[in-house]
Amino acid sequence: MADSDRGQVVQIGARIRRLRTERNLALRNLAESSGLSINTISLVERNKISPSVSTLHRIAVALDVPITAFFEDATEEQMIIFTPARSRRAIAIPGGHMEKLGSGLAHQCIEPLLIRLEPGASSGRETIMHSGHELIFCVTGNLFYEVDGEQYHLEPGDSLLFEAQLPHRWGNEGTSTVTAIMLFARPDGTEGILQRHIHN
Repeated sequence: MADSDRGQVVQIGARIRRLRTERNLALRNLAESSGLSINTISLVERNKISPSVSTLHRIAVALDVPITAFFEDATEEQMIIFTPARSRRAIAIPGGHMEKLGSGLAHQCIEPLLIRLEPGASSGRETIMHSGHELIFCVTGNLFYEVDGEQYHLEPGDSLLFEAQLPHRWGNEGTSTVTAIMLFARPDGTEGILQRHIHN
């Protein structure tokens, strides 16, 4: 999708800083709970670097919010969500971007994302672990996934579903752009986490 066809790229630094300060957390506190350095968090908050997906997950877990909380400000709960392509928000990640496909449902327990990765891009060097389940559907390109030490090579039309607490990472080891749909599902449903997402 061309840049003109996408929604605005979100500068997430201010959103992360707001979520942190609302919880009365100093940079040091967030660094300790996320396992990241103070310098890394400071650079992210000042939009000096594009954080990897692994880094975003660590920050989201430390702040107790879904990763989609970094995409936009509060919205009212609804029963139906329609998101035109041009209105989607994107977060820049190294070698690509993620777009939120929908949020704002009452009692929402899924986080759908569209991810685009240029050749060589990845989720980061460290593995990711989080609660719930994760589904990945490869739309274009060739996507590499490693889950709990097992390697999977997804081609267009392939999907992968796994328990997200297993250590995992992914990347584009091919020569063309990867487009994939990611779906995070939280088995504990939503109340506390969703309310923070909606009202922060």
